[in-house]
Amino acid sequence: MEFWIIVALTSVIVTLAVAWPLLRAPKKSTELTDDYDMRVYRDQLSEVDHDLARGVLSEEEAKQVRTEVSRRVLAADASASTSAAEIRIDSSRKTNLTALAVMAVFLLGGASGTYYLIGSAGTADQPLAQRLSALQTARDNRLSQKEVETRVGNITEMEDKATDDYKKLVAKLREAVKQRPDDLRGLNFLVQNEARLGRFAAAHQAKSRAITISGSKATGTDYTDLAELMIIAAGGYVSPEAEAALAQAFAKDPEDPRARYYSGLDLAQNGRADIAYKVWINLLDEGPEDAPWIAPIRGQIADVALMAGIRLAPPPPLAGPTADQIKNAANMSEKDRRKLINGMVRQLSERLASGGGTADEWARLIRAYGVLGETEKAKKIWGEAKLKFASNAKGLGLIKEAATSAGVAD
Repeated sequence: MEFWIIVALTSVIVTLAVAWPLLRAPKKSTELTDDYDMRVYRDQLSEVDHDLARGVLSEEEAKQVRTEVSRRVLAADASASTSAAEIRIDSSRKTNLTALAVMAVFLLGGASGTYYLIGSAGTADQPLAQRLSALQTARDNRLSQKEVETRVGNITEMEDKATDDYKKLVAKLREAVKQRPDDLRGLNFLVQNEARLGRFAAAHQAKSRAITISGSKATGTDYTDLAELMIIAAGGYVSPEAEAALAQAFAKDPEDPRARYYSGLDLAQNGRADIAYKVWINLLDEGPEDAPWIAPIRGQIADVALMAGIRLAPPPPLAGPTADQIKNAANMSEKDRRKLINGMVRQLSERLASGGGTADEWARLIRAYGVLGETEKAKKIWGEAKLKFASNAKGLGLIKEAATSAGVAD
C-alpha cells in the first residue's frame, strides 16, 4: 500500500509540473460592449448634422459635439476589440483544459495500468551482493553426480553398435580389474573401453580409482579427463564432483584449455554467463581451430552471450547453391545432379568439422544425408551432434527433428 501511495503522489506532482504552463492563461474582467452603443453614437452624429442644418446648433457647437461623440465611438470600438480578445483567450483556455484532462488520463491511467500488468510492486530490492549470494546458494545445493546419472543413464546406442566379441573382451577386462584393483595400467585401459561402450559412469569411476592409486603423480590432464567423463555421463551437466575435479586440474595446470572450457560451461550453468563468455572468447582467440573444444564453444557461444546481455554479430550464412547452379541442375543428368549435391554436402560437412557450425547447419547436413540415402553418415553425424549439443536442449531438439526425418533418430 505504501508503494502505491508514493506512486500516486509522484504521478500527481509530475502531472502538475507539466500542466502548470497550460493553466497560466491571462484572465480578463472587462464587460463586453453591446453593438447597440455603436448604433446610438452613429445616430447622434447624424442628428448633429440635422441640427446644424436647421440652425439649432452653430458651426462651433456642432464641431464640439462631433468631437465628443467621435471620442465615445473610439472608446466603444476599443472595448469591443477587448471583448473579442477575451473570447479568444477563453476559448484557448478551454482548449488547454481539455488537453490537460486528456494528458492526465493517459499519464496517470496509462502508467498505472502498464505497471499493474507487468510490474512487481511486491518484489523486494535485489542488490548485486544479494543476487550473487542467491546464485552461490543455488550452486551449492545443485544435484549431485549420482542423482543426475540416475536420470540420464548410459548412451546405449554406442554399446548396441559394438560387436559381441568386443563386449566379451571388455567384460573379461572388468573381471581382471576386480581381481587386481591396484593395476594402474588395467584401470586406464578399462576407462577407455567403458567410454567406447557409452558407459561413462563406469569410466569415470575407473578413472577416479586410477587417480587415487597415482597419488601425487596424477597430472592435470588426469583430473580433466575425470571431469570430462563425469560431465558426459551427466548429459553435459557439471556436477559439484566434476567441479571439484576441475579445481584439481587447475591446481596442476592453470592454463589447461580443456579444463577452462568445462569451467566456462560450469559458470554458464550457474548464472555467471558473463564470466563464461570471457573464458570461451579467450579460448576461441587462442585456438587452434582444430582443437576439440573449439566446435562446442562455437555451438554455444551465442546462447551464452545472450544470457550475458552481449549482442553478437550473426555469423556469415553458409553459402547455398547459386541461381546458375540451380538452373543448370534442372538440365543435368541424374548422375551429374547427384554429384553436384554431394559436393554441396561435402562443403557443409567440412564447414561443420572445422568451424563448429550452428544447430541448424547440423540439422541440414543430417537431412541432406537422409535425402541421399546415406543413413550411416546421417547416423554418425547425429551421434556427434548429441555429444556436441548435450547442454543445448533447444539446438539438440532441432537436430533430433532432422534425424527423425532422416530415419536415424533413436
